Amino acid sequence: MKELQPLNENVLLEMSDEFAETKTAAGIIIPDTAKEKPQMARVVALGNIENPGVATGDVVIYKKYSGTELKFEGKNYMFIPYADLLAKVVETESI
Repeated sequence: MKELQPLNENVLLEMSDEFAETKTAAGIIIPDTAKEKPQMARVVALGNIENPGVATGDVVIYKKYSGTELKFEGKNYMFIPYADLLAKVVETESI
């Protein structure tokens, strides 16, 4: 079995349609050709990063024009510098 492992201070993200918008707030369905690339993805692996603020499995938001996309064994991935991560999406309890 092959595995992708990021080097240096890079993060490997799995790109999926899970985070892509398919409808507008008004309920209009957005066709695939008009969809904007989502800026959210799931962390798959971390490179050599000291005290990372994210872990594998976390959902993160990243800079819009960052990273290198690739297809590996039928899945879409992106290598992105750790510094280009903007936020981690966390679940909170409603008050």
